[in-house]
Amino acid sequence: MSVQHRPDTQQKPRRTLGQEALSLLATLLFAAVLIVLLQAFVFQLVRVDGSSMSNTLQSGEMMLVTKWDRDFQRGDIVVCHYPDRTEGQVNLGAGLALTRHTVFVKRLVALPGDTVEIRSGHLYVNGEAVPDPKEQGSEPMSFEKITLGEDEYFVMGDNRFSSHDSRSDDVGPLSKSMLRGKVRCVLWPLNRIRGVR
Repeated sequence: MSVQHRPDTQQKPRRTLGQEALSLLATLLFAAVLIVLLQAFVFQLVRVDGSSMSNTLQSGEMMLVTKWDRDFQRGDIVVCHYPDRTEGQVNLGAGLALTRHTVFVKRLVALPGDTVEIRSGHLYVNGEAVPDPKEQGSEPMSFEKITLGEDEYFVMGDNRFSSHDSRSDDVGPLSKSMLRGKVRCVLWPLNRIRGVR
């Protein structure tokens, strides 16, 4: 006598419309959290707005900024924020809020312990003249010699005729926590993709 096996006719119960909606919502929430974490700690896309970094960077270009490398060097192009320059806060609930800062792109010209001076429009770091970037020249101004503290960084735009930066009283030297990341390359527009230095 042979025993016949019947195919399993039981099917998984179908998910309800509410369960499908919850699954989609959970997926979207996970993706949003992942994007926020990536932008906070790994990389960010930032759009250039203005001419303070021309000719190195042009207004409207989209840059890739990396955030994991906190070993800043003189000459790095950085994205930073200034004291008291915010775009508002995002309330996260439970008494938590996230402050959104206005970000700027500048060149890091001096590090903690360096002396900075501008004489007749020319930048001197530790007594040595720093060539003007891309032959832009500098605004014919002077900046009295200062020595940066242990957590002070001096930033300037490459277009020194038109840059609001550490030379200004309302900006001054920045702390390391105000340096958000290093600009690595331009990704947009496609005909201008390039690394930057």
